[in-house]
Order: sequence, then structure tokens, then C-alpha cells
Amino acid sequence: GVGDAAFFLGGKPKAFESVAVRARNVIGEELGLTDKDRFAFCWIVDFPIYEKDEESGKIDFEHNPFSMPQGGLEALNGDPLKVLGYQYDLSCNGYELVSGAIRNHKPEIMFKAFEIAGYGKDEVEKRFGGMVNAFQYGAPPHGGCAAGIDRMVMLLAEEQNIREVIMFPMNQRAEDLMMNAPSEPLAEQLMELNLRVIPQD
Repeated sequence: GVGDAAFFLGGKPKAFESVAVRARNVIGEELGLTDKDRFAFCWIVDFPIYEKDEESGKIDFEHNPFSMPQGGLEALNGDPLKVLGYQYDLSCNGYELVSGAIRNHKPEIMFKAFEIAGYGKDEVEKRFGGMVNAFQYGAPPHGGCAAGIDRMVMLLAEEQNIREVIMFPMNQRAEDLMMNAPSEPLAEQLMELNLRVIPQD
């Protein structure tokens, strides 16, 4: 009808998804189509583990590299871009409230998963040796999740910005101006960590 409009965005999804979301939200607000009187929850599952860099063609991790691939070792022998992880997020009104995964607890699967992304066995053992060593003793399947309590409070307080419900919010440079943090480390602290500050010219 008169006054109707249709919007089309073309190209690769990652390039325009954020624009499409903002347009949808603004239009929904202006036309009174957004339901503000309820909490709408949604579980997000089946995250892809890998992504391909469009410029270099390199395969790398898109999400949590320590999550168990669906299908285990067999799934890793096929197309890496089709491998899904046992990962899950709980969203409410578009905000991520909970994020979690089932842990990749089998060393042979972990080594293969990292090999696909270009990390050799030696590098994995060097960087994550403690975890790999623990799994050698037969860790059982396990997983969990972390809840964003501050985001829950933000929604309950009907605020649009999480900074409104954090006692000492950080600025864009990750500085806490109220606590004057981060502060300069003491010489004793640097020595304890075997660190030395080299002044820039």
C-alpha cells in the first residue's frame, strides 16, 4: 500500500548484519512495533567452529576453540566449514545473557581441531599444556555456562546501556576512572613476575 517500504541488503552477511539489525530496531521503535512489555528468550545453538578468511583463504576458529565438535573426530575429517560445536547461548530481548559449551576433553580430538586451524601438536602442548596433560588422565565429558548478571540487571532495570548498572564502569580504553585503574605496578610486583618495563624512545 501507499507508504509501504521494503529494504534489501546485498553482499556477505557479516558486512551488513549489524546495519540490518539497527535498521530493524529503529523502524520497530518508530512504528511502535516493538513489544517492550515482555522478556523474549531464545537459545542459540549449533555454532560453526571454523570460518574461512576471505582474503587469505585460511581456516581459523570462529567460536570457542575448546568446545567439542558435534560428531567428534569423524566430523573433523570432512569439510571444516560444516563442523558445528556443542555451544549454546541464551539470549533475552536480543542481549546475550548466558554463554556456554561442552568441553572438548579428548586430546586426539583437540589436536585434530587445532591442526585444521594451522596449529601443530607441539604448539598446542606448549600453549595449553596444563589442559592437555589433565585430559591424559581421562577427564569425563563436562561443560557449563557463565551468566551475565549485569546484563540481567540491565534488563530488569529497563536500561539500554550496561554501564548504567555497573558500579565502576570502564571507559573505552578499559580504564576505571573511579578506582584509578589500572595503576602503575610497583617495582616489587614487577620483580615477582619477572617483568621489566622498557621505556619507549
